[in-house]
Amino acid sequence: MTERFQLIEADPASAVPVTVLAESELEGWLKGQPPAIAGWAKAQGFKGKAGEVLALPGANGAPSRVLAGRAAEAADLWRIAGLAASLPEGAYRLESGAEPQAAALGWALGAYRFERYKADKRPRPRLVWPSGIDRAEVLRLAGAIHRARDLVNTPAGDLGPSALAAAAEEVGRAHGAAVAVTAGDDLLMQGYRAIHAVGRAAADPPRLVDLVWGDAAKPKLTLVGKGVCFDTGGLDLKTAGGMQMMKKDMGGAATALGLAEAIMAAGLPVRLRLLIPAVENSVAGNAYRPLDVIPGRNGKTIEIGNTDAEGRVILSDALVEASKEKPALLLDFATLTGAARVALGPELPALFAND
Repeated sequence: MTERFQLIEADPASAVPVTVLAESELEGWLKGQPPAIAGWAKAQGFKGKAGEVLALPGANGAPSRVLAGRAAEAADLWRIAGLAASLPEGAYRLESGAEPQAAALGWALGAYRFERYKADKRPRPRLVWPSGIDRAEVLRLAGAIHRARDLVNTPAGDLGPSALAAAAEEVGRAHGAAVAVTAGDDLLMQGYRAIHAVGRAAADPPRLVDLVWGDAAKPKLTLVGKGVCFDTGGLDLKTAGGMQMMKKDMGGAATALGLAEAIMAAGLPVRLRLLIPAVENSVAGNAYRPLDVIPGRNGKTIEIGNTDAEGRVILSDALVEASKEKPALLLDFATLTGAARVALGPELPALFAND
């Protein structure tokens, strides 16, 4: 696993040191260095700005040190993350400028590659594990995040509702969780009619994944993730451009599953429940229609205004089920509407909360 994260066990003395500097820190740092280093940095135009990288040459021409620029307010997690993709092959060690635990995790996340269909054989840099950190935590979090990214990046032809459910079952088995999957017409029998309505037109039937883990006496934490494995928009069909990236419409489910994996791997003192309504919103003769009225799990009816607003429909069934237990904390993840990104941009999440 550490190979994928480009983290290695090695003698730090044999690795190239990495110094992370903000623009305001550069001048002071250079004053303490030999004139040749200051002259090299000036000649190369290195300012310490976010994203800038400068290799200082050693006597044999190989890098003797790497300087990395950062934004003054940059979180420790991201200060060296980009170096995992930008540095040449070799062993490196963090010397200063970032908190080691966060920096190691950031490096592991920066090392991510999606290689299911095409391997990336380029030589990669390796970071020597910083001393005194919780390696197990880095591996837990990086592994869970890599899994979520792999799921989002996998095209719908290979990740329909059944494959998404299988991924959840795999995670559950690895950690001793109980996983139940209700699929196809069994959803109707169990009262999940909204999930069934959205997914019934697909060749891969809709399903609800229900994972439970932990001590029932501990506080109840429930995660719900929108698992629309592909969204055509249904009969209110999306444009070709609007449909282009809809393999990612199960990103909420991937995030919830990754978080559940990290929680279980850490052995947190909670009773965890994960609910994933997994569907493909397809077009067929039995697809649900605008102005159809669908009975929800709580007995209320839903009139469909637009079949491309499918996420809130399937989540309504899952959230009703999740709320029945009155969990201490309920978190719901969804790629619910592009309007959120229009309003807040790509950096800020849109949150609805009662706290």
